[in-house]
Amino acid sequence: MTFATTAASAAYLERVATELDVPPGRYEEATRRYKSVGEWLGREESTLKDLSPEVYVQGSFRLGTPIRPVNEDEHYDLDLVCELDASKSNVTQQELKRLLGREMQLYAKHHGMKDVTESRRCWTLDYAEGAQFHLDALPAIPDAGRKRAQLEARSLSTTWVETAIAITDVDHPLYEVHCDDWPHSNPKGYTNWFRSRMKEAFERQRAAMALEAKANVEDVPSYRVKTPLQQAVQILKRHRDIRFAKDPDNKPISIIITTLAGLSYGGESNVAYALQAILAGMDSHIETRGGVTWIPNPTDPEENFADRWATHPQRKQGFFEWLKVARDDFLRIGTLANRELLVEQAAPVIGDRVARAASSAPSRPARTSASLFQRAALVFLATHKKPAPWQHVRGGTVTIVEAIVSRSGFRTRRFYHDGTPLTKGASLLFKAVTDVPWPYDVYWQVVNTGPEAAAVRGGLRGGFDAGNVDRGSIMRQESTSYSGTHTIECFIVKNGYLVARSGAFVVNIA
Repeated sequence: MTFATTAASAAYLERVATELDVPPGRYEEATRRYKSVGEWLGREESTLKDLSPEVYVQGSFRLGTPIRPVNEDEHYDLDLVCELDASKSNVTQQELKRLLGREMQLYAKHHGMKDVTESRRCWTLDYAEGAQFHLDALPAIPDAGRKRAQLEARSLSTTWVETAIAITDVDHPLYEVHCDDWPHSNPKGYTNWFRSRMKEAFERQRAAMALEAKANVEDVPSYRVKTPLQQAVQILKRHRDIRFAKDPDNKPISIIITTLAGLSYGGESNVAYALQAILAGMDSHIETRGGVTWIPNPTDPEENFADRWATHPQRKQGFFEWLKVARDDFLRIGTLANRELLVEQAAPVIGDRVARAASSAPSRPARTSASLFQRAALVFLATHKKPAPWQHVRGGTVTIVEAIVSRSGFRTRRFYHDGTPLTKGASLLFKAVTDVPWPYDVYWQVVNTGPEAAAVRGGLRGGFDAGNVDRGSIMRQESTSYSGTHTIECFIVKNGYLVARSGAFVVNIA
């Protein structure tokens, strides 16, 4: 299936995805909330403390695909797993759920919240008005061993099985019985699979953001990185929400859209091309097994995400009708180059507010250009770049405050991070300042790239060199020997711990 895409529509769709994305503050708030629950379950007085509770996010917040509510009055759903170190021989699903429910009730009371409510699988916390959050806590126990045995018995893939869990479900026929047959899930495994589908795009994007910010890659939070796959899922979810606003019971569930999108994504470089590939390929990943429609869970081939279609055929019909409409809508949008026409055609399918906001929003910075991605990958993802050998404990800051280039017969001058390429044969001086109290040790890491450095033995530097502190000044001398994009970074080590690092300073050499 061929889609036409103009540069204007491609840029517009990227801004649409940005408008749909959850603000960074919401991600940070979600993190605080689930960590608070985890701390409560593990506190000294907790009845679950001896079961080593592990609390982690599942669903769209974990995958990086949540979207803002269509209406300002709607809430964000934060889905948690509360994994407890218990055994099926000692506890039933019902007992496990009651154990968690008791502590969640106490948590709600302690924080002045409404009583928690019970659903089929979870306990739900409702936060105060204005918070716009529901928190669904799912009780679970580890179940990798049993799941592996089941899959191996049927000669099915066990690639993602190590993080499989058993969960509770009040509708399960053995809910009140001690047995091995529990419902199962694997949110960690699914996340790992989804991330594997966009690994290269994620690493390029994160490295490019770090390069632009003169930061370390690991200092760029994962939730700030949005790949074309994640953006395409966000746009498709909003398109679905608008399409099924009056028929919510039959709208395609997010896990189906996300799975088929992940299977169809081919590493496309922007959201417009990703949408083309995904919409063209979605139905090719839907199977029929014994007359039953199957959308297999990529991390558990025994699970069918479309299992409800057999008893609710209108949902199957709704999915295929939605897919056809989505193809038509984004084909039409992709051919447009006029801003007013883009808004006119997008408003009915993604919502008027988002359509107009995306039209007036500034274009995304040039950091997403192919050249920046390529250079970021060279310097941040270089295989010869060594990881810091010290445990990182934040204890201060260090900043490269000045970089000076000099050449015999020429006046010295300052140059800047990722600036105009320097000529070869020049001398460089870097100056850094730190607020870490003396004494401490200084190390510098230079990472060279490019064919000239690669052709010389030892030219591809990536290790750590001890530095000196002269009268309180931290300085480093280097030279411009090889063409390419290179980095230098300053590290402060105190009592054997890495307490500060400057972030990479990029030096371009012609």
